Amino acid sequence: MEEIIEGLVHLYVGDGKGKTTAAMGLAMRALGAGKKVLVVQFLKGRETSELTILKRLGIEVIRTHEVKKFTNQMNEEELKIARDNCTSCINSAKDALASGDYGLIVLDEVVDAVNTKLVDSNVLIDALSNRATTTEVVMTGRNPGDEIIDAADYLTIMTALKHPYRRGVASRKGIEY
Repeated sequence: MEEIIEGLVHLYVGDGKGKTTAAMGLAMRALGAGKKVLVVQFLKGRETSELTILKRLGIEVIRTHEVKKFTNQMNEEELKIARDNCTSCINSAKDALASGDYGLIVLDEVVDAVNTKLVDSNVLIDALSNRATTTEVVMTGRNPGDEIIDAADYLTIMTALKHPYRRGVASRKGIEY
């Protein structure tokens, strides 16, 4: 009899397009298999097209308040607000991970939240370490530290070899957001 292993950690990273798209695809697959899914989005700057269908399908979504600037453009007050929002998201994710209520939890852009010091990497690693054994996790972002890579069972790197933005093509609704 084949051993069934649940609750692994996926890490989708890199400078290429497709990290969130892959995570949302796995969310659809998990939902189709009857799993309860939670998506936690960090540092998303605007309403994105996936939100409409996620909510319509009954997937719970938690996100930070709208982020209008990159963190390197924020003043101290804006950084504090962003940090507070990200702390709220990671605390919600930590509770959800430990609860055992979810078959899949997506932590979208959590790696970037860690890299910009809006989420403490120790809090993230602790949340992953203390998750329910049946909860699968997906993390996305760029340039993960060794501790995040070590926590992952899967590591997928998206590499931008060619992208229309290099020709000045702006992000398109339904494709990039």
